[in-house]
Amino acid sequence: VQLQASGGGQVQAGGSLRLSCAASGRTFDGYAMGWFRQAPGKERKFVAVVSWNGATRNYEDSVKGRFTISRDYAKNMVYLQMNSLKPEDTAVYYCAVDRLRYRVTPRSSPGDFGSWGRGTLVTVSS
Repeated sequence: VQLQASGGGQVQAGGSLRLSCAASGRTFDGYAMGWFRQAPGKERKFVAVVSWNGATRNYEDSVKGRFTISRDYAKNMVYLQMNSLKPEDTAVYYCAVDRLRYRVTPRSSPGDFGSWGRGTLVTVSS
């Protein structure tokens, strides 16, 4: 599976962006999908995950109430709606697929995910 994140850009603090993740090669039905981000000089970190059936959504504490992850099974897409953006949200954002199908409890560690594709840069200015 090849994943491609898109929708990044430059925005002022308080603004919004919607990131999209498209998969090619096969469907990711049955797999949790996650968003991660990597700021310059820092490790890749968890942002949000949606379970394989869409029933569970987990977020990193700093984005709770501001970001929303969703998925469209028909389009084989995953989205990250980002509102009230802050300068500290600046990073390259990546989407990834859980390595385990039908995992009961979604994970947040980058090591539990694979098929990393090209990320999309989000820059938030103050």
